[in-house]
Amino acid sequence: MARCPLCGKPLDWRELMEQMLAKRGNEMKKILLDKEIFLNELRDFVFKCPHCGEEFYGKTLPEKEAEKVFELLNEFKGSIDWENGRVRLRLNSLLALDTMLEEWDRKVKGSKI
Repeated sequence: MARCPLCGKPLDWRELMEQMLAKRGNEMKKILLDKEIFLNELRDFVFKCPHCGEEFYGKTLPEKEAEKVFELLNEFKGSIDWENGRVRLRLNSLLALDTMLEEWDRKVKGSKI
C-alpha cells in the first residue's frame, strides 16, 4: 500500500484523489478518460501528507496501485461525487481485496501444475 515517502505512514488513496479533485475540479473528468494522461498527471501532482503535512510528488506513489485506482474509478459509475469533490469508493479496501484475489489466483494456478 502507498506510504508517505517522508514519514512512512500509510496513505489513503481516496484522500489523495480528493486532493486532485480539489485542485483540478472538472478537469479531472477529462483526466480520468485516459490512463496515460491520468498517470502523467498523478506523477506531476504535488500531494500533501495528512500525517506529517509535508508535500511530495505523485511519482513516489506505487504505479501499479495508481493504475488500479484509475480502473476502479472508471469501473464503478458514480464513484465520484463531482458536485462535492468526494470519492465515494473505499479505494484502499478495494486495492487490498484485489491484491488478495490476485495472490489467491496465483496460488490456485500454481497448485494445479
